[in-house]
Amino acid sequence: MKKIHFIINLFVLAILIGCANDDLDIDLDGIPVPTNISALATVTQDNTGKVTFLPKGEGATQYKINFGDGSLESDYIGVGATVSHVYKEGVYKSKIIAVGLNGKTTEVEKEVIVSFRAPENLVVEVTNDLSVSKKVNVKATADFALFYDVYFGEPGKPDPVSANNGETASYTYKEAGVYTIKVVAKSAAVKTTEYTVEVTAKLVLNPTTSAPTPPSRQAGDVISIYSSKYTDIAGTNFNPNWGQAGTFAEFDLNGDKMLNYIKLSYQGIALADNVTIDVSGMEYLHMDVWTADLEKLETSLIKPGPDERAVTKDLTANQWTSLDIPISAFTSQGLTVNDIFQLKLVAKPNAGGTIYVDNIYFYKAAGESISLPIDFESTSLTYAWGGFGNVDAAVVTNPNKTGLNVSNKVVKVDKKSGAETWGGASLNLENPFDAAKGTKVKVAVWSPKAGAVILYKMELSTSPKDANGNPSVNVEVEVKTTVANAWEVLTFDLTSVPAFGSTIKYDRVILFPDFGKTGAGETYYFDDIKQSN
Repeated sequence: MKKIHFIINLFVLAILIGCANDDLDIDLDGIPVPTNISALATVTQDNTGKVTFLPKGEGATQYKINFGDGSLESDYIGVGATVSHVYKEGVYKSKIIAVGLNGKTTEVEKEVIVSFRAPENLVVEVTNDLSVSKKVNVKATADFALFYDVYFGEPGKPDPVSANNGETASYTYKEAGVYTIKVVAKSAAVKTTEYTVEVTAKLVLNPTTSAPTPPSRQAGDVISIYSSKYTDIAGTNFNPNWGQAGTFAEFDLNGDKMLNYIKLSYQGIALADNVTIDVSGMEYLHMDVWTADLEKLETSLIKPGPDERAVTKDLTANQWTSLDIPISAFTSQGLTVNDIFQLKLVAKPNAGGTIYVDNIYFYKAAGESISLPIDFESTSLTYAWGGFGNVDAAVVTNPNKTGLNVSNKVVKVDKKSGAETWGGASLNLENPFDAAKGTKVKVAVWSPKAGAVILYKMELSTSPKDANGNPSVNVEVEVKTTVANAWEVLTFDLTSVPAFGSTIKYDRVILFPDFGKTGAGETYYFDDIKQSN
């Protein structure tokens, strides 16, 4: 195992890249290979064919370039450094070779076009970024060009942004407005080709991403007003006529709906057809709020009378602000909260800002929660296993109280006849995985046969979806059963998988019985899922 001490300087660190010393403290083998490797390739406009490479990427400590023309590779260069090479006219397949701290490498091919003809057929696409206010993206392509410069036209910012031919150059303006952009496409020729266009840098006035997904909670720990995660109380009116200014709409972001109060002055929300609800057992009122132009939001709880108290919170422009307002912030002002029937939202300052609101709910910290370790013995928790791929799962009384496991409750997983090879069952964690408690997971397993592959998987449910629609951040470990019709404890070493990240808050456990095999109508049991070192 390659390891190093932290108590070293950068000079020594560079020397230690290729060393191996079992007495040292950091696991170099666990460091992933460099990723997102690319290079900006520019060429001088003097008919010399001199190309300069600026490599970049994540996790690289140095680079070298294979120029692709049969010449020797470059020497190693540091992060942020450049290397130049003179080409004859032609098209070359160069390679960018990135080296990580532990010596692992990643290679990326880069086409280099060296032409002494001026760029032709220049096509420029200019678009406003959909997610970032005042950000403009430029993509330019031209025959015979290697790269291009973009002058974005903001006063006091004369330097261009460079990008490879066919790639995107971006710029965020200080102020919204109209600007003149000049694109200069360049080859190895003295002559360049230019394109000029006016663009309006716009404010992004609505969210382009969903609000953070609320965590899993037990039904008794949450009273939901508006959220797709929990069961909402019925009959709430989100736009009662209180004589308020502004307008209301339900905004649909690619199927994710949220409340939209436009030119908000004040806005009422009448709960459950004005039937009161008791939130005295809750600890917080939660809301996710997005705004482009509102500084603060005042939120009131109202009981019949009416009697109300308000709390004001800061908002951050152009991103979701998650508000968790303690119920004590209302009760400390003399409000009793066992009969709340309305909420009120007020813009601060009251100047007609627009807000988007999602995930309105009251909640309290769970006395018990679904988190590792899990033994399925709680009488207050609901273990909501979800089967997929023609697999069913449910917590049942242990039918085999023998040997290593005499507990009362276990999870039964039926892999039906014809079930998918990838069929299994998942359980959401209310408190995420904490690697400090151990990076090995032990699971008690009862299998009808020896040699069955049990795949243990954890996911970060909020990570971007992969091509199959599953969270892309996950870790999977396979272990085979060794006995039939008896309990045994299988150990899944998460560190054995390069994808594992000790800082990732995995929040879903998935079990795959007899993974890789079509279902044969067999039943598996699992219990005591816990961490160890």
